[in-house]
Amino acid sequence: MVIPSWENQTLVVEFVLRGFSSSLQLNISLFMMFLVFYTLTISGNILIVLLVLFNHPLRTPMYFFLVNVSFLEIWYTSSIVPKMLLIIVAEQKTISVAGCLAQFYFFGSLAATECLLLAVMSYDRYLAICQPLHYPVLMTGSLCIKLAAGSWLCCFLLTSITVVMLCRLTFCGPNEIDPFFCDFTPLVHLPCIDTSLTETIAFATSSAATLVPFLLIVVSYSCILVAILRIPPGTGRKKAFSTCSSHLAVVVVFYGTLIATYLVPPDDSSQLLHKGFSVLYTILTPVFNPIIYSLRNKDIHEALNRCLSKKSGFLK
Repeated sequence: MVIPSWENQTLVVEFVLRGFSSSLQLNISLFMMFLVFYTLTISGNILIVLLVLFNHPLRTPMYFFLVNVSFLEIWYTSSIVPKMLLIIVAEQKTISVAGCLAQFYFFGSLAATECLLLAVMSYDRYLAICQPLHYPVLMTGSLCIKLAAGSWLCCFLLTSITVVMLCRLTFCGPNEIDPFFCDFTPLVHLPCIDTSLTETIAFATSSAATLVPFLLIVVSYSCILVAILRIPPGTGRKKAFSTCSSHLAVVVVFYGTLIATYLVPPDDSSQLLHKGFSVLYTILTPVFNPIIYSLRNKDIHEALNRCLSKKSGFLK
């Protein structure tokens, strides 16, 4: 929807999200598939949060950060999927400018926070493996809270800078957004004024929230790899590697889909590919995280078995 402005231009007050397809049968299939993935994401991450909260052996720094990531994933996917499901099944493809900016703010903030939390978790694994004797002294409860709170606060503040810059732009041209959610790249191409300053600031803030944590992760795991290779072959080396393999797998999946999504050239021939990577990044990746942590984590298995045994004993 657009309204005339006093400058003989049209002022955009809402955007149109194109979605995926005009085929009813395909839309129904996509709706069912994405609804299943969304349900699995919410239930899987809630399960991890509850297991850690109600099992004393899991109250360690590693699982404290894991709870933060799982809690984040719940809201991360919820900022995108419900609106996307409405686009598919109810053909409600419009979203207000304010609603679009709000969606970008929460999605961008949560994605950036996950980058920092993954870096914090890699630092935790570095201390646990490379400095095991000093680990309880270095990674205290107060430090864990400060690292987690700092990650949330820093990323929400950084993203707010970009959102403020977007709010200062005038949207008076095309109002169609090709992906199924409000992201920075399609938004910044819609204003009818110069956006170079906004793009520069957004590049700086996004680099600080994604590239810096990635470098910290690379440094941490380089040190971890060196430390593991110094361990004599046997159970000690296997145990050391198993403590960080799940986190490393999550990092690879998260950053792999992130890089693939935003490095695809923005031309017409790559639109379908870009949508596919966007689905991986926003919908499938949050599903993988609980699965990865539960399949390769002995502590999670034991905690789940204890809960199931208590429930079966209660029913008897």
